[in-house]
Amino acid sequence: MKSKKWIAMLLAGGQGSRLGELTTGLAKPAVPFGGKYRIIDFPLSNCTHSGIDTVGVLTQYQPLVLNHYVGNGRPWDLDRNFGGVSVLPPYQGKDGGEWYAGTANAVYQNIQYIDHYDPEYVLVLSGDHIYKMDYSRMLKYHVEKKAQATIAVIEVPWSEASRFGLMNTDEEDKISEFEEKPAKPKSNLASMGVYLFDWKLLKQYLIEDELDAFSTKDFGKDIIPKILGDGKSLYAYRFEGYWKDVGTVESLWGAHMDLLDDVPGFDLNDPHWKFYAGNANHAPQYISAEANITQSLVNEGCIVHGTINHSILSYNVHVGKNTIIKDSVIMPNVKIGNNVTINNAIIASDICIEDYAEIGSTSPAAEITVIGDAENISYVATNEKSRIK
Repeated sequence: MKSKKWIAMLLAGGQGSRLGELTTGLAKPAVPFGGKYRIIDFPLSNCTHSGIDTVGVLTQYQPLVLNHYVGNGRPWDLDRNFGGVSVLPPYQGKDGGEWYAGTANAVYQNIQYIDHYDPEYVLVLSGDHIYKMDYSRMLKYHVEKKAQATIAVIEVPWSEASRFGLMNTDEEDKISEFEEKPAKPKSNLASMGVYLFDWKLLKQYLIEDELDAFSTKDFGKDIIPKILGDGKSLYAYRFEGYWKDVGTVESLWGAHMDLLDDVPGFDLNDPHWKFYAGNANHAPQYISAEANITQSLVNEGCIVHGTINHSILSYNVHVGKNTIIKDSVIMPNVKIGNNVTINNAIIASDICIEDYAEIGSTSPAAEITVIGDAENISYVATNEKSRIK
C-alpha cells in the first residue's frame, strides 16, 4: 500500500459520566446533537473537509451504537476503498483483554494499524467536541514551523482558564511550558485536544511511555510533557472559531442554546462546510424566541400541538396539547403528553412523558434537568422525578 501523508486517530472511548443519564447505555461521541447529528459527526466531517481519508476510531465503552452508526464511513465520504474509517476496540488477546488504560495507551495499542498506512504525520482528535476546523491549515503550520508536535489551542476567558490544560509560549508560539488546570494561570491558551505529530517521533514516545510503570498513559499528562521536557520542537496552533467541549450536561445544553442564538462561527447549514450525518434525511426544528410556536405544527417528522420557545426538537417528536417547552433540547423519538411543562432541560431519546408532568425549573440558579435512560415519566414535580420503568 502506498504511504499516506497523514491519518487521524479519533479518541471516542470515554464513558462520559459527566453527561449522566445521557450516556448510561451510549458512548459519549454517539450522543445526539443539534436535532439530527451525533457528536462524532463533527470531527469526522472536519476530517473529510481537511483531506483526511483514513480515520481510526478508538472506542471501548458501550460501542454498539457507535459502531453501527459509523458503519462503512459513507456519510462522511470516508470510504474504505481509500483507507476509510475503522472502529478500533481494545486489543483482545488469547487470554482476553483490558480497556484502554488512557488516551496514549489507546493509540499505542493501534501502532500496527497506523504502521499499515506508514503515514508521515498522525492527527489525534477527541470525539466529544463541537467545532468546525480545517486540519490542513494546522498541517501547513506544522510543516512551516518545522515542528515535531503541534497542539491546537484556543483563547478562553481568563476567569475560566484554570479549567483547562494551558500552553505557555514565546513570541513565535513555540511552547515553553504546559500546565494542567493550574490554580494561577500564566496563559489563557487552552488545549483543544487536537494534536499533530510526526509519526516516527510519536511512535517512539508511545513505546517508551508504555514501559513507564508510573505513567498514566495520557497525552496531556504524560506524552506532551515528556516531549516538551526533551526539548523537542513543540508549537501551539491558534484556532479562531467556535469550539466547545460538550462533555458535561451544562456545556451540551449551552452548545444547543448557542445554536439557537446564532453565535458567530457556529452555523450547521454552511453550504461551504457541510456537516455529514448518518441521519441525513432527518431535519430538526430550531425554534427561537422570535419563532415561538403556539399552534399545531406537522413538519419534518415532528407533530407539535403545544407552545415551543427557544428550544430544539429532533425528528420523530410528538408534543401534546397545552404543553409548554422552553430553553430545552428534545432528542429523537420522544413522546410528550398534554399539559406538560418543560424548562431548561435535556430529554434523551426514546422517552415517553405523560400528561401533566413538570420538568425543570425557570430559576437561573437551577441545574439543567436531564431525563434519560429510556424512561417513562409520569408526574414530575419541579426538582423531583417520579419514574416508571
